[in-house]
Amino acid sequence: MSRRALRRLRGEQRGQEPLGPDALQFVLPDDDDAEEEGPKQGSGGRRPGGAGKEGVRVNNRFELINIEDLEDDLVVNGERSDCALPDSVSSGNKGRAQRGNPEAKQDEDEAKAGFPEQSNASGKLRKKKKKQKNKKSCTGESSENGLEDIDRILERIEDSSGFSHPGPPPLNSRKHVLYVEHRHLNPDTELKRYFGARAVLGEQRPRQRQRVYPKCTWLTTPKSTWPRYSKPGLSMRLLESKKGLSFFAFEHNEEYQQAQHKFLVAVESMEPNNIVVLLQTSPYHVDSLLQLSDACRFQEDQEMARDLIERALYSMECAFHPLFSLTSGTCRLDYRRPENRSFYLALYKQMSFLEKRGCPRTALEYCKLILSLEPDEDPLCMLLLIDHLALRARNYEYLIHLFQEWEAHRNLSQLPNFAFSVPLAYFLLSQQTDLPEHELTSARQQASLLIQQALTMFPGALMPLLECCSVRPDATVANHRFFGPDAEISQPPALSQLVSLYLGRSHFLWKDPTTMSWLEENVRAVLQAVDAGDPAVEACENRRKVLYQRAPRNIHRHVILSEIKEAVAALPSDVTTQSVMGFDPLPPLDTIYSYVRPERLSPVSHGNTIALFFRSLLPNYTTEQL
Repeated sequence: MSRRALRRLRGEQRGQEPLGPDALQFVLPDDDDAEEEGPKQGSGGRRPGGAGKEGVRVNNRFELINIEDLEDDLVVNGERSDCALPDSVSSGNKGRAQRGNPEAKQDEDEAKAGFPEQSNASGKLRKKKKKQKNKKSCTGESSENGLEDIDRILERIEDSSGFSHPGPPPLNSRKHVLYVEHRHLNPDTELKRYFGARAVLGEQRPRQRQRVYPKCTWLTTPKSTWPRYSKPGLSMRLLESKKGLSFFAFEHNEEYQQAQHKFLVAVESMEPNNIVVLLQTSPYHVDSLLQLSDACRFQEDQEMARDLIERALYSMECAFHPLFSLTSGTCRLDYRRPENRSFYLALYKQMSFLEKRGCPRTALEYCKLILSLEPDEDPLCMLLLIDHLALRARNYEYLIHLFQEWEAHRNLSQLPNFAFSVPLAYFLLSQQTDLPEHELTSARQQASLLIQQALTMFPGALMPLLECCSVRPDATVANHRFFGPDAEISQPPALSQLVSLYLGRSHFLWKDPTTMSWLEENVRAVLQAVDAGDPAVEACENRRKVLYQRAPRNIHRHVILSEIKEAVAALPSDVTTQSVMGFDPLPPLDTIYSYVRPERLSPVSHGNTIALFFRSLLPNYTTEQL
């Protein structure tokens, strides 16, 4: 049993023993603290570090108790930190005051003798608090100094390379609109809100203890059933940083390029088993995972299709550049590069699975993420979908804010989905009872104003909407020339495609009887304005003829990915006649290739005559001399 335990059993406290003539000599011959914390010091108070400190006499035997803390202080940039300097100065002042005033020392000894236990306990408590405070201040100051040094290093790198620091720019409205929240990228967060944490995480906890993966990811949760992860040769590099934006690009090394060439051969063979064979050797090849996911989805194996998409996202997230941020809204990926398209398509397919799974809030965050990667070009045309997800997630404020911020430079009101969804968001917001009365009235008025503008601009959308909602229109409305059959027939094909896309996706949001009553009131108001000869009616008709001549390529790409039958049927013939690959639908005409697929010898001449005849009927058939 140690001496400290014996003293405690006897009821003795350290510092209560009578002070002798040599008690003020700073000597620790057989102290238990010295036995536990380090080697014993020499006799006579000799410190092992220097001979010049022999026989140090002090008036307070506990004055030098923090010397070891001062010696072990943090060192920042080769210099000793000064964070413990105030304590040493105060202790020195205290010692000088005690040496200069012996009466005060005598009063203090008497007080300690009268209340030994309280003074000793309070002294220990004060020393512990002082040590903790010193450690916290040292850590805080050292971390601040470290951050300042990192900033200086980054500034020097920026000056030498010409790159601007790719950190987040000052908060502005566009960044706020595209900002993605990490916690909403996980569908379990939304499912917990519906079913509770016990129901969602009950089966996942045992599996999470067994898996060992090299990296924690935000987009997906790795599963123990997946193949062991090894780097497939996919990486990301920073191209440039300017105006607060950082431009990145995925890269394929030679090994990954060989797998990509084998994948293209497997696709041309029209045999899914060849892709399965390729995934056995390259289990994290992204395009193979995307293509096989589509094959599983066509065979109604939704669970396997979703699992393959999650594995593709995990493979790409492990290849992220350290400066690439999913949530800041300032990182860009050029869709013209084939290596980047896989990430767009994987995010889109994962978003579709989340929406079908009943997680519209999580799907909205994925939609914002895809839009933030290239908001100006919007290669997958996410503006045709983001309003639908915001309404399904009941995030009406976000949809209204997005419309207010982007209407000036993107003309969102000229898209049928925004023209009808924004007033619907205002109306649903006015139905909430937890808002003040003046806000509810203002929202209702704004909703009526915007829906009348939408009906005036897109009259051909009313009758198909009522038909989708199984509502029989009033005879006055059905027979009127403005909303009659001529309105739907006379609109341009590109506009018909946008209307079909919106109604096929969002018509069920209008089926509520309260919403239908509000829509009926505004339809009658529009008919009165038309009969009164409102000049806005003619202006909207002229605008429809000019704006919707032909839909751009990104809208066609979005329609193909959406797989909405009404919208796909409205695609032009030049799009439907060309081959569309699931891993790269309608690639951009100005594609930027970083490497070219090597030419390979065609196996045509080695086939039989019948196969040669049928292959010669293909439009891309060419004869090759072997």
